Amino acid sequence: MKKIPLYLIILSLLVSCEITNLRQVEVQKNMEKNNTNKYSEAVLAGGCFWCVEADFKKLTGVNEVISGYAGGTEDNPTYKNYAGKGYIEAVQVFYNPQEITYEQILDHFLRNIDPTDAGGQFADRGPGYRPVIFYQTEEEKSIADKSLQALAQSKKFSRPVAVKVIKHTRFFPAEDYHQAYAEKNPMHYGAYRIGSGREGFLRQTWGDNVCPLPRRQNKNSPKDEEALKKRLSPLQYEVTQKNGTEPPFINKYADNKREGIYVDIVSGEPLFSSLDKYDSGTGWPSFTKPLEPANIVEKKESFNAITGTEVRSRQADSHLGHVFPDGPKPTGLRYCMNSAALRFIASEDLEKEGYGQYSKLFEQKK
Repeated sequence: MKKIPLYLIILSLLVSCEITNLRQVEVQKNMEKNNTNKYSEAVLAGGCFWCVEADFKKLTGVNEVISGYAGGTEDNPTYKNYAGKGYIEAVQVFYNPQEITYEQILDHFLRNIDPTDAGGQFADRGPGYRPVIFYQTEEEKSIADKSLQALAQSKKFSRPVAVKVIKHTRFFPAEDYHQAYAEKNPMHYGAYRIGSGREGFLRQTWGDNVCPLPRRQNKNSPKDEEALKKRLSPLQYEVTQKNGTEPPFINKYADNKREGIYVDIVSGEPLFSSLDKYDSGTGWPSFTKPLEPANIVEKKESFNAITGTEVRSRQADSHLGHVFPDGPKPTGLRYCMNSAALRFIASEDLEKEGYGQYSKLFEQKK
């Protein structure tokens, strides 16, 4: 066994202490920034912290949400080792109790997870993803217990409620690239949220009542508008954000015959499959049915004197096109879409693009 020089041991200890101090300073800054008389703090774990963070940022009364690690005892958990140190992916929610109560925070939390799964959440398995309410006062513990009892008595689920209520001790913010992940990486986040099974489960369980609380009114803020204008082409922006229509026949996917799926150009949520695509003769890509009906919102309207239904994506609220009752069997429907609202992902690229769960559709065909 090789001897390690004493100075290297001392240097290692100093670096370790410095890292600990930096992480603690980061935690302290968050506390000082948010824990004023105005804001209260809730610490919650519900699987992937990207999703829990994004769900809470929608709410009026929530000031800031930080992704991180809670529940362990060792210093400096990282994304590579947090589970091994006993930590769970969690979020700090800083909220104004004058606008939203702790009971409402918990209600929103329980509506956006699977409260019956103690082994993880959706595609994320293991102790680092288990659902937990970390209480900080006896009042919070009492509220948490009552919320879980009410959920159990509602008989909404066939399995027993498995959310744990644990005393909060320490919270470490996750790495910078995990913060505001849904905002910084909307396409990958959208694909992950759908692919993990979270979005489908929530829609099936709660429908449009998944978020009954007041939402922030900043969806079309100037900042978001400018970001979309930079990310999308002028035609993509006009179609998805301004309900525009691209020219027929000379668009990108009207004649595309490759195997794969079509996703929302803004959010990446899966929408249609080449297995349901057909030549309608209209000059736009047409489908007999959606790949993921839960990702489609249909709005009745009068369209060029023809009774039609507008089609929008659920997550991004992008205008996609229209559906008409003149399609082929078996559905009799024609989902007439704008290529500019879509992104095509070839079957051989599904795995690397984060849509691996759809590969089996094309394997079965072969």
